[in-house]
Order: sequence, then C-alpha cells, then structure tokens
Amino acid sequence: MAVLLGRRALIPLFRVQLAEWDSACRPTATLSCSMQYSNSGKVSAFLLSRHGAVTRRYSSDSKDDLRVRYLDGEDAGIVVVQINRPKAKNTISKNLVKMMFEAVEDIKKNNKVRSVILCSLVPGVFCAGADLKERANMHQNEVGPFVSKARALITELGNLPAPTIAAIDGVALGGGLEIALACDIRIAANTAKMGLVETKLAIIPGAGGTQRLPRVIGVSLAKELIFAARVVDGTDACRLGLISHSVEQNKCGDAAYLRALELAREINPQGPIAIRMAKLAINQGMEVDLSTGLAIEEACYAQVIPTKDRLEGLAAFKEKRIPRYKGE
Repeated sequence: MAVLLGRRALIPLFRVQLAEWDSACRPTATLSCSMQYSNSGKVSAFLLSRHGAVTRRYSSDSKDDLRVRYLDGEDAGIVVVQINRPKAKNTISKNLVKMMFEAVEDIKKNNKVRSVILCSLVPGVFCAGADLKERANMHQNEVGPFVSKARALITELGNLPAPTIAAIDGVALGGGLEIALACDIRIAANTAKMGLVETKLAIIPGAGGTQRLPRVIGVSLAKELIFAARVVDGTDACRLGLISHSVEQNKCGDAAYLRALELAREINPQGPIAIRMAKLAINQGMEVDLSTGLAIEEACYAQVIPTKDRLEGLAAFKEKRIPRYKGE
C-alpha cells in the first residue's frame, strides 16, 4: 500500500517538472542564430555547411568566451555550445561561469531544443580546469563562493532536460572533466587527455568529480584516478567506461565533435518529450532503490500517454511513414 501511495505521489511531482520544461573538414550543419558575439576575433578555421562556408573564429575578448549556436535545416533542434578561451586553454573563469549559466538558462527555457553538444573552439583543448591565474588573485574568502557557483553551474548543466553530449577533442582536466561528467554522453578523440588532477594542488575535485566519477566508472577505479591524479587518453578512457566512444583524431582536430554531431542526428528524429522523460527516469531512478525507480518510470511514462507525439508515432507506424514529432 505504501509503495502504491508513493507512486501516486510521484506522478504530480513529475507533472510539475514537465511543466517547467515548457568545425569540420567535411560538410556539417549550418550554424545559425549565434547568441554570443560571434563576429569578432581572428579566423582560425572554417566550418563547411550545406549552404556554404561558415567562418569559425576565436578571440581573447572576454565577451567572446562562449559561443552558442542553434543549427538549422534538418539539424534544427541541435544546439552547439563552444568554449572559446584560446589564450587561457579554456580554463574556467568567473566570466565563463557567468556566460555558461546564461546559456544553460536559455537552453532550458527553449522546448524546441532536442540535444546539446558541448565542445571547444580551441584546437587541442576541451577545458584545462580552473583559471589558476585568476584564482591566485582571489582573496581566500572568494574561493569558496566561486567554487560553489561553478558547482551549481555544472549541476544545472546536468539537469538540462534535453540530452547533452560532451565532445572532448583535447585536454579535459579538473573542472573541465567535471563539466564533461555532468553531460549524458561523452565522446573523445583517442589523443585527448582526461583526469581529475586536483590532488596535485593539495585540493580535491570540488565541482562534482568525487561524486560523478564513481557513478560512471565505479568506486575503486575512481579512487585510483583521483588519488593518483592520473591522466588517461581517449583510448584508456573508453576502456574504463569514462567515455562512450573513442575516435581517431583527424587533421582538423574535431573528430569527437563530428561523432557527437552524428549522434545528435540520431537523437533528433525521436519523440522529444519521450527523450526528456527517459532522461528524467534514468537520472532519478539511478539515485534510488529499484522499487522506487520503477515508480519513477511509471510516473514518467504517464506523461507521454496524452501527448500528440504518441498518437503521431502510432499513425506513422500504421501508415508506414516517418513520424513528424513536434514536442506536443
């Protein structure tokens, strides 16, 4: 009886959560609707699109630390978030945290987003961790609040309703790996370097690393990597289960991004509400016992039954055509 009551109590909870969610060498999608100052800085490479070449730029201007681009055409619904601090190896600064918070909030409010790719515009680097130069100039009393804000950002990233994919084409250390760990799926080039190396600085991972890494690769292996401040490449990271796919790096240095884009294109045609409910059921269910997890799944399933997308899926199956889901 208690389990039944618990399941009934969960259903309105998930209804509330659902209501709150109302660089390539080969041709890729057009990058459009730039949200963050994309017309300044030096040209570093070109992204080719179906509709022509799109200039890919980076600069050291703080207002250009992050680029958020919404793809269009057949790739509408895919958002590419690009970290862009070339002189600082994409390290996490106050400004980057602020800009990422804004980007995450915008994405969270947009129910047309179907997947998010987090990557880098800087060759050879995903994110090298905290900006230690900035940190050295902080008063001791400032460090705790800054780390708390960075931790909150990474938590918000992990709570995005749409699937998130980290494309790691270079170094991902400390906070950089913690950002990737908050994503649903991680893809890395075989030459990428990853590790939680904070113990080298006599501190510990402070933005979720001690909690997310054991959940991904297991407690014993996580302890070994953290205690030894060990750095692994993409091949070893895949063997450990830290990433889902290790891909051979290409001459442009964006092999992981291209594989992430392929995966996002696989996700794109599926029912968007179903994807969000599946993510919620998995994330919440992993934190509880099996019986409660099954109740969470039941509550999430209840949210997809009355949707127009479910009826569209049945109609498309009957008519032997591709469904046209609208997220309704």
